[in-house]
Amino acid sequence: MSDDEKRIGVFICHCGSNIAGFVDVPAVTEYVKTLPDVVFATRNLYTCADDGLTSIRESIKEHKLNRVVVAACTPRTHAPLFQGVCQEAGLNKYLFTFVNIRDQCSWVHMKEKEKATEKAKDLLRMGVARARLLQPQEEARVGVTSAAVVIGGGVAGMSAALSIADQGFPVRLVEKESELGGFVRQLSSIYQDRKDAGSVLKSIIDRVKGNPNIELFLNSEVTAAEGFVGNYDIVIDTKGKERKDKVGVIVLATGTKEYIPKGLYGYGQSPNIVTLTEFEGLVKARKLPKMSSIAFIQCVGARGQDKTYCSRICCNVSLKNAMNLAENYKNVLGLEEAGAATEAATPMEAPAEGGERRRGRRGRRGGAEGSEEETTLAGPKLEIVIFNRDIMAYGIEHELTYNKAREKRVRLVRYTPKNLPQVSVEDGKLVIDYYHETLQMQRKMSPDMIVLATPLTAQADAKDISMMLKVPVGQDGFFLEAHVKLRPVDFATDGIYVCGTCKGPADITEAVSQGIAAASRACIPLARGYVQPEALSAYVDSDVCSGCGTCIEVCPFSAIRKNEQGKAEVTIAACKGCGNCGATCPENAIFMNCYSDEQLLAEAKAALQEVKG
Repeated sequence: MSDDEKRIGVFICHCGSNIAGFVDVPAVTEYVKTLPDVVFATRNLYTCADDGLTSIRESIKEHKLNRVVVAACTPRTHAPLFQGVCQEAGLNKYLFTFVNIRDQCSWVHMKEKEKATEKAKDLLRMGVARARLLQPQEEARVGVTSAAVVIGGGVAGMSAALSIADQGFPVRLVEKESELGGFVRQLSSIYQDRKDAGSVLKSIIDRVKGNPNIELFLNSEVTAAEGFVGNYDIVIDTKGKERKDKVGVIVLATGTKEYIPKGLYGYGQSPNIVTLTEFEGLVKARKLPKMSSIAFIQCVGARGQDKTYCSRICCNVSLKNAMNLAENYKNVLGLEEAGAATEAATPMEAPAEGGERRRGRRGRRGGAEGSEEETTLAGPKLEIVIFNRDIMAYGIEHELTYNKAREKRVRLVRYTPKNLPQVSVEDGKLVIDYYHETLQMQRKMSPDMIVLATPLTAQADAKDISMMLKVPVGQDGFFLEAHVKLRPVDFATDGIYVCGTCKGPADITEAVSQGIAAASRACIPLARGYVQPEALSAYVDSDVCSGCGTCIEVCPFSAIRKNEQGKAEVTIAACKGCGNCGATCPENAIFMNCYSDEQLLAEAKAALQEVKG
């Protein structure tokens, strides 16, 4: 076989019924066999399964294939798998092409099988035309600085720092406040066992301060960061004193803040109308007033009132506090005079008839509504009511807490967006005017305290950090991961990872898990000692480049700089091969590996060819 001889193998996947249910796969396979340079074509029920991968591996050797085309689902999830099989068979992985005939064909033409089949033929003809012009590529190795910086000293950031440090790598832990702990410092207790938040924090803080691999920076911020995976130059500012440093990876764990409900539900009109976090602070400081009734109002400012999203954890935090009051009111209040209320800790009877439980979509629960006459539901002295749109008690433990709250006669009163509870202050007393969904009538309640469950929101400096690190934020202001399922703690920019509540509302357990996950991802390049970026990058013809800098301005990954000669130079480790630079270069001096103009033009011409027969 000569070096110029093209021997292309094509593997078409049924993907169960995802593709075969809407595309005539046998007909497409027979058509592909007629294309120039295709010496072998076959189909598999699942090409990504062991038998499908074995078929590719054996066919490369048996038919001496030097180009491989797989037509299946999506390259985002499966391309690395097929490239790895090609490498195992001795074929350069860049001599592989993926054709998406599921997302781009069968799924969008479910009611047009004949047209879907013709489109699949078109897509494969284009893929074969491109594969014919592929060239083998070599991946460069770039050294890595074996150190990490973790931005944020909450439970997620500390968990990430400890995990990295425990694996032997030095960590710079940067916290802008004077203490570690983040948002959890404001909490009185944690669920499920309602342990004291301070004692839990102290344990992890002591571990951080006692770890020799962790260098702690309090009252500090990372004010600059430049570079690429394995080689980041950062600046840490501590009270005006700057320190330049070099790290290999960055973990972002900047945390969250509570939404302040200005103008909503009477907030600010009475000291007894507080947010959920402020209530936690009162409990922690033992400054709760004596009271006979308390009302929690859920989704304040969330789910369309101001913020569009559900904050997830608010229902569980309200249930935790309701249970804490129901079972341990004397201790929570911090007054001996509240002794009569301790009877609330005695197990109560099952909810009376009429306390039905409404279920919403996907595990959400509507509130159980008791009769208005049941004024001693949480005990002889304390009535607890939670006004809610639905209860988001996700997970087994939260579900059990929800059930226990009902057993303790915590009232769950459901409201709808059309009939929001109205809060007012009348003659110094708090009044909640609400529509009783079960009784279909307006009712009133005069609690001694109203607790507003507001959502967690992004930090004020999230956009500034986003600009500094070149990482995205979503529409809600939280940092946006590369892929919610496939890369949940990675950013699209290699070498930068995200965890905790800066990427969305999460409870402590979730934040710790994310911190450990981000650390495990960050330790891969640190442990390896080098990064080997894909060869899907741009390269510059310096003889043609005029040094105008247009490519530098349009590069979203800051992967292009000017060299000593004033010409554009690509940093391979940072380049993602997006093509922005090549498309805007006025001198046509920038080209793309694996996506050359010749390959793209060949695909375009193949798309315009008519299918015969």
